[in-house]
Amino acid sequence: MKKKRSDRFAGLTLLKKNDTSYPQSPDEARLEAFPNPFPKRPYVVRFDCPEFTSRCPITSQPDFGHIVIEYVPNRKCLESKALKLYLFAFRNHPTFHEEAINRILEDVVKAIRPRRIEVRGVFNPRGGIAITVEARWPR
Repeated sequence: MKKKRSDRFAGLTLLKKNDTSYPQSPDEARLEAFPNPFPKRPYVVRFDCPEFTSRCPITSQPDFGHIVIEYVPNRKCLESKALKLYLFAFRNHPTFHEEAINRILEDVVKAIRPRRIEVRGVFNPRGGIAITVEARWPR
């Protein structure tokens, strides 16, 4: 028997809100998920965030990057508005690039337990050096 639409999406509180409150840090943000409509079929979901911003934990200067999250869903899929708010929460968060990418990976894995996932961050050059960080799960 197919679940009612209201039952399937009952946990999506952020998408239902008319007003958006922006979390001040990733700790305050909440990743939400919905049931995978095709759990027996392996397929790829790719989120592309070309305007990621965080702050250097030493200088407090802004760091800009391009984040791509690519995963194969298992039982749950990541809801995009919740992901947008979560990524936005890094805007004033002091973190190194390596920490940010691995934190994003760990938080998404915790939220949806995908079959596999890769998080890639390509950060703009600072001091003449660009940094790309990639993290994968399972290892």
